[in-house]
Amino acid sequence: MALNTVEKEIEGVTVLQLFGRVTLGEESNLLRTKLKDLLSQGKTRLVLDLAEVTYIDSAGLGALVAGFTSAQNQGASLKLANLTKRFSEQLHITKLVTVFDVYDNVQAAVKSFEAAS
Repeated sequence: MALNTVEKEIEGVTVLQLFGRVTLGEESNLLRTKLKDLLSQGKTRLVLDLAEVTYIDSAGLGALVAGFTSAQNQGASLKLANLTKRFSEQLHITKLVTVFDVYDNVQAAVKSFEAAS
């Protein structure tokens, strides 16, 4: 299943829901492009909702790290929500769990921006 995205705003935070696989090729490129577009639009508070991501490979992880780095470099924040069990395990194995702010659900991630203000 190809990667699809749905963008929405919740309390001034841009939430990007991802559906499908984030893998080498078109899918990871789509994610990179979408994150760059959001940042270029001045979106500084981003949450990726990963509940419907069925698979992510090393290229997909790379796209997430690239998006996170781009966000940081532009003074923006990128947070992850609704990780599947498998994806959560991948983040722990790769130690990327120490890089990303991870939340159990989108609402908790959105609320975390209020606490940081």
